[in-house]
Amino acid sequence: MSTGPSVPEQTYKRRRRRERPARYLIALVLALLAHGVFVGLLALMAHIQLNLPPEPKPAKPASAVALRPLTAQEWAQNRGQPNLNAPRLNQPLKKPEKKPEKKPDGQVVDVAPGNKQESPDAKYLAEHNNKAEKETRAKDQTPFYKNAMPKTTARESREGSGQSEEQAAQLSGNNGQGADERPMKEGGQKPAFELPDAKRKQEIAMKQDPNATGPGVDVNNRNESDEVIGNSKRLRIQSGSGEGDEGSQGRMGSPGMAKLMPSQAVMDQIIGGAPNDHLKDVEEGDGTYLNTREWKYASFFNRVKQSVGTKWNPNSALMRRDPTGSTYSGRDRYTLLNVTLDETGKVADITIEKSCGLDFLDMEAVESFRRAQPFPNPPPGLLEDDSKVRFSFGFFMDMGGGPRMRLFRQPN
Repeated sequence: MSTGPSVPEQTYKRRRRRERPARYLIALVLALLAHGVFVGLLALMAHIQLNLPPEPKPAKPASAVALRPLTAQEWAQNRGQPNLNAPRLNQPLKKPEKKPEKKPDGQVVDVAPGNKQESPDAKYLAEHNNKAEKETRAKDQTPFYKNAMPKTTARESREGSGQSEEQAAQLSGNNGQGADERPMKEGGQKPAFELPDAKRKQEIAMKQDPNATGPGVDVNNRNESDEVIGNSKRLRIQSGSGEGDEGSQGRMGSPGMAKLMPSQAVMDQIIGGAPNDHLKDVEEGDGTYLNTREWKYASFFNRVKQSVGTKWNPNSALMRRDPTGSTYSGRDRYTLLNVTLDETGKVADITIEKSCGLDFLDMEAVESFRRAQPFPNPPPGLLEDDSKVRFSFGFFMDMGGGPRMRLFRQPN
């Protein structure tokens, strides 16, 4: 019996073999079409993206603009007109050199305003020009002054409080007996004080023996007292009545008379006079008259001298060590200091260039500067490159005429 396929089954298998290549062809065509459509979509999207406008970039934050003027050379270069003599822009401009100010040498003196005439042979520096027929120095000089004068203008020296004779003769008052500006007035009722009489008592001092027996009475010790004459039979102290205001003895002088200020002569004697500049080789005369050259910084050094002069007291230092004046009074003493001030007027350094031979007088000169500092407002023109002011200051102790001072500019 045969076991192979039947006739219809075989026919079906043959038909399927013939139809299989057509399926494969159709699938290939469909795949190609799908791939073409995909590639076309990609191209279209790329074309659309390329034709879109670019996205705007974020704006930068605004920055400050600085304006500066153009120089003549820069303006000429911008206009196409180069200046051959002008320096190049990339080269730094040279700053003009500041010429140092010439500072004259010589002794600085404090004198009254002169005649403003220039003297060709003037060797002193002052606040004003002056020309004198003959140079002299005043006999009476003082470190205690405010206004420099050739001499004391008071008609004569006055002893006492410095009041003028006119003021002493005419006083304004209220016919009182004292120096009280209030009018004469009695105070409140005086307090009552009554004291009885008391007889004089002798002192009694007895030594008692506690073991002693016998008749008698014990007597206590008592102190001696003086006799007192009283004004009543008993002691009475009572405060006074009334408001209790204190009375006034008034002021001596006639009422209704105007008070007089000290005369101009007395005012000159108090605040003015010839300064104590040590003027070597200048003859003594009626007043201080010198040939001076005007220097704009002399006023600062004169203020320094006034301040130091009120703090320098060589007589006190001499009296402590030589009360009789027999040890150190044989010759004059001269101390020369080199002084350095800072820009605020304080003492930066002091050195002794020349000693007077007595260390305590040298130290008194140094300490007088330290006590008188600071010296305010040093002029900027006096400041050197290190912002310091340097000068020489001399202290001259004239054993026959009192203390003197000398102040010099140091050589440049």
